Amino acid sequence: MNANHKLTSLMARGSEFLGCPSAILCGAMSWVSERHLVSAISNAGGFGVIACGAMTPALLDAEIGATKALTDKPFGVNLITMHPQLFELIEVCANHAVSHVVLAGGLPPKGSIEAIKAKGAKLICFAPALSLAKKLARSGVDALVIEGMEAGGHIGPVSTSVLAQEILPEMASQLPIFVAGGIGRGELIAGYLEMGAAGVQLGTRFACATESIAHPAFKKAFFRASARDAVASVQIDPRLPVIPVRALKNVGMESFTVKQREVANLLDGGAIEMMEAQLQIEHYWAGALRRAVIDGDVEGGSLMAGQSVGMVTKEEPVADIIAQLMDEAAAALERRAA
Repeated sequence: MNANHKLTSLMARGSEFLGCPSAILCGAMSWVSERHLVSAISNAGGFGVIACGAMTPALLDAEIGATKALTDKPFGVNLITMHPQLFELIEVCANHAVSHVVLAGGLPPKGSIEAIKAKGAKLICFAPALSLAKKLARSGVDALVIEGMEAGGHIGPVSTSVLAQEILPEMASQLPIFVAGGIGRGELIAGYLEMGAAGVQLGTRFACATESIAHPAFKKAFFRASARDAVASVQIDPRLPVIPVRALKNVGMESFTVKQREVANLLDGGAIEMMEAQLQIEHYWAGALRRAVIDGDVEGGSLMAGQSVGMVTKEEPVADIIAQLMDEAAAALERRAA
């Protein structure tokens, strides 16, 4: 079996599940994973995912419609579980017959799994631990993403390599599992596929693609950065369980510490409930991310990036990135077979 056939065969389950030739999902990056990048990834044989983030149902409706105008290939929509209008957003996806919905940011709320699957969409959820992976599989989720702390944006406490070793041997036979976090080259993709992964998810590697609408200053910050510049935010108050975020070190990261203190004080004084406190934190990140991605404020904004950022050295088309990753993966499999 030649290397390309071996790669195709290892990716077959993920490709079939996603409905695309390369089982490479693009991580949903707020403000970055919009119609241009999503359609470019799907058109290049990967699987684009719209980052709904804090969008209203009307905005999501427009974004899905605009993406459909740019590609006739399958793509997904990432929804945040704590969004106050989650069920309306699910309805928008159903109205557009979106083939795959990704739920992120915690366990799916009651009724959400049924609502997504009722209209025939496939549901992908994040599993940051083996116990949660088992629970999600029992509850009817169609596929899982296991994402390690090397990733950009919201992260869990465990590294990708450890999660892969814990979860793939136990769960890969039950449902398709996509590995994410810190992946920048095809050699690593080959390794996870051989361990039983159905495919992979990459975000940072695509953030500075030619088709990404991110501001030139945002992209330049990525090109200059090394792995050690992508740091995790610090939680300052144990009563405010803020999910850490990985981003490039700058003033914006320091401002987040101040924001946490503000929100913790409001929580102390009974001015807001816990759900509202967490939403305020979410809105902080959404605003800070927009300032960096759209306005190019690389000092005050949030430069969410994974530790693979050191492998992002230039702007290149999505099709070239996917082709390179696939070539590297095939070559690695060939070397191992020799």
